[in-house]
Amino acid sequence: MGAAGPPVAEGGGPVRPSGLLDVLGVASVLLDAQGRVVLWSPEAEELFGFSAQEALGQYAARLMVHEQHAELVVKLFADVMDTGEGWAGAFPVRRKDGGTRLVEFRNQRLLDDQGEVYALGLAADQQTVRGLERDVALSTRMVAQSPIGLAVLDTDLKYLSVNPALERINGIRAEEHLGRTVHEMLPRVDAEAMERAARRVLETGIPLVDQPTFGRTPADPEEDHAWSVSMYRLEDAVGTVLGVAASVVDITEQYRAGVEAEAARRRLALIADASARIGTTLDLDRTAGELADVAVPELADIAAVDLLDAVVEGRRSILGPRQAAVIRALAVRAEHDTEALGAADPPGQVARYGPDRLVTECVRTGRPVMVAQVKDEDLPRIARSPEAADLLARAGVHSYLAVPLIARGEVLGALDLKRTRNPLPFSEDDLLLARELAARAAVQIDNARWYQNARDTALTLQRSLLPSHPRVTGGLEVASRYQPAGATSEVGGDWFDVIPLDGGNTALVVGDVMGSGITAAATMGRLRTATNTLASLDLDPAVLLEHLDRITQDLDHSIATCQYAIHDPHLRQCRIANAGHLPPVRVRAGRAPELLELPTGAPLGVGGVAFSTTTVDLEPGDRLVFYTDGLVETRQHPLDERLDALLDLLDGPDRPLEELCDLLLRTLHQPDNSDDVALLIARAQKPG
Repeated sequence: MGAAGPPVAEGGGPVRPSGLLDVLGVASVLLDAQGRVVLWSPEAEELFGFSAQEALGQYAARLMVHEQHAELVVKLFADVMDTGEGWAGAFPVRRKDGGTRLVEFRNQRLLDDQGEVYALGLAADQQTVRGLERDVALSTRMVAQSPIGLAVLDTDLKYLSVNPALERINGIRAEEHLGRTVHEMLPRVDAEAMERAARRVLETGIPLVDQPTFGRTPADPEEDHAWSVSMYRLEDAVGTVLGVAASVVDITEQYRAGVEAEAARRRLALIADASARIGTTLDLDRTAGELADVAVPELADIAAVDLLDAVVEGRRSILGPRQAAVIRALAVRAEHDTEALGAADPPGQVARYGPDRLVTECVRTGRPVMVAQVKDEDLPRIARSPEAADLLARAGVHSYLAVPLIARGEVLGALDLKRTRNPLPFSEDDLLLARELAARAAVQIDNARWYQNARDTALTLQRSLLPSHPRVTGGLEVASRYQPAGATSEVGGDWFDVIPLDGGNTALVVGDVMGSGITAAATMGRLRTATNTLASLDLDPAVLLEHLDRITQDLDHSIATCQYAIHDPHLRQCRIANAGHLPPVRVRAGRAPELLELPTGAPLGVGGVAFSTTTVDLEPGDRLVFYTDGLVETRQHPLDERLDALLDLLDGPDRPLEELCDLLLRTLHQPDNSDDVALLIARAQKPG
């Protein structure tokens, strides 16, 4: 790999200088015909120690030459001036400090337009010159004799030089490399990746160390080899980028030995990792994603987790020999961006795979299917469609493996694995590892899908028990929301209600049954029914809560918090009683939102504690916000901080109530919250 000379400016203008002359520190001295100094460069000052003022007009021989050498110098000067032939050599020169320095000279005669003759002397420290010559010679021999393949690429990433070791590695003579790119010379290695890496090194200056690459070269066209490639940017002394230098070491034997030695350790580590990572929640999609994450890239370049659609819905699925498989994709992972992702079913999508497809065979028989070396005729049986088969071909899928997901004797689906970049085909060891992963994950997936089915049932029950109410009732405009807990949490017992009463009054209820699941949802339904019945008796809010307290004590030791309020549009008041619930917020025009100061009261079901009713004013335009604790409580923040956040949101511009509900939920309810939320907002209107 190579380097280039400095760039040539457009139009043939000046270019950046080379740093070589700066390294040598070449001094220029011009003498007239009598040997007096007429020009003295700054480098001459540095080399000889005399300033220009001290040197100009002086006889050079007296200034710079010891007496014992004076006669010889005069003769050499005369020869140059008389014959016009230059002189080159090393000569001891006296410095201003009295010391002597051996200096390499190049002297020649010059003639100006007036016919005057001058002597030009170019001089450099001989030790510096010899050091540079030695470095060049050593570098040349080191490159030629190195057992490591060495190359230099120019700034267009074309070969400038190749050493004999790289000739042997590539099986191509050095002259044939010159002026060509890696891709042109080595089409059967990952040349594009190497050229991308070289371009990054060229652009950033950050070296690349021990980058493995694989493929075949003319030196051994029938066998795959592995190489370790290192690259660094070449620059001259003044920072001009010359190109990229690369070293190449054949590590095929070490690679193969390492692969074999690593296989056992990798299997054990991967199984341990799977045990820790798969099944961290009871969310079906996340569990499937965890399995795919474990499989990539350790086992495959691309992994997909697919379940039979009937299994996801809680039904058993038995496929006949000529029956297609209806499969729902749950997760897809890839180590890198690849066209093969376009051939995979997007998560959540349901697709039919014909009876001749390999994944159908896998889930029908409950046995693995492996195609170690994928040929063109295999792709139609792997892909769901001809278009998908073309994508797999372009992505370079060369090995395929599908293992069934079996739990409690039932085939749930399949773990689908493909290799594109990994050059090795799937082996029997890989098959054993994939089966072990699938067996461990299948149990977790089965648990997650049964939990999800049970949760969906509870959520359906709870939603069926929640009320639907008109947007405007009595003297109130009302909006409400119910937000279930995160997907990995059970359904809770939060509820709200809007109950029209006689005389244009309206009862507003928000409650939260402690606990979760179907039991909490059922208890919530019973309390809501009791509340509706008691509300029709036109009881004072505190009295109504006392009745609910006694009812709750009879419901298998259930406990719930609750707020019950009656709005009277004519009196422009709201009477509220509280049973262990967070206080509502009153929002009034021109004032800061406020948490209403209500007696907390004991939760329903505790028993033996009296409740009290508080009357608050509610003028037309005022709003009351009722909510359950899932809206504001988190494990990471103090409750006071979260309540302040609620008040800050309510202190914004007046919004439509539906929009305000969405804002509060979107901002305050955390996605991973393990508690559900009931939210009820009412705005007082002028009596009709």
